[in-house]
Amino acid sequence: MDIGVTVGDDLDRLATSPARFDFCELGVGEPTLVPGEIDPGRLTDALAGRDLLVHLPYSQRLASYVPEVNDAIVGYQRRLLSAAGDLGAEKAVLHATSADRDDVDFRETAADQLRQVADAGREAGVEVVVENVGHQHAGLQLSVLGDLARETGTPVCFDVGHAYMEGGNKAIRRFLRSHGDRVSHLHCHDVRRRGDTHLPVGAGEVDYGVVASELDGFDGTVALEVFTDDESLLVDSAERVADRLGVAF
Repeated sequence: MDIGVTVGDDLDRLATSPARFDFCELGVGEPTLVPGEIDPGRLTDALAGRDLLVHLPYSQRLASYVPEVNDAIVGYQRRLLSAAGDLGAEKAVLHATSADRDDVDFRETAADQLRQVADAGREAGVEVVVENVGHQHAGLQLSVLGDLARETGTPVCFDVGHAYMEGGNKAIRRFLRSHGDRVSHLHCHDVRRRGDTHLPVGAGEVDYGVVASELDGFDGTVALEVFTDDESLLVDSAERVADRLGVAF
């Protein structure tokens, strides 16, 4: 199991992130960091031997009601994935969002969009992992995301903090018990119900014992998504998660 750290869309932050991590997850997309315009040499120097994962644009919805817009969304993601593959990215995180998450009939469109983006990733040699953002207005609910991921054969990026915000530790357990076999990538941070998110692990209310018990033997990738540049807090969070999952860091 590899443990890495998210670095946003900043190559300078990537370069100064702790060398102890196995990989870095870099945010890509317009207008800040376009994969096709990244200097490969600068990226290689910044990675310093660590592996590369990417996070596709945070604000780009997966599915709309307009067929032409949906085609453009898939085309855009295909372009980003192709460029990310050329840079050596191993995985790409995709937010599971929709124009109307409560429209049951529309879920078929969301599934088709997800399938096409995942296929574009395979063509580029990048594993697309779909992330739960059901705590947000446009985010697909955990139950819907699990079903769509299984239906389309798409691996999941399970964001532990997002799941907690959606339904507490019970939601974490429920999703992992039903769909843990689809989880390839974890986003780990801590959360408080009052709205504080992306805290160091141990500073909030997430029960990582639940994660460990439901993902026994997990052998995917784990990204610390703690919003700080304090190396000691990042490393401590990684050590806490690794200890819970029964691996060394």
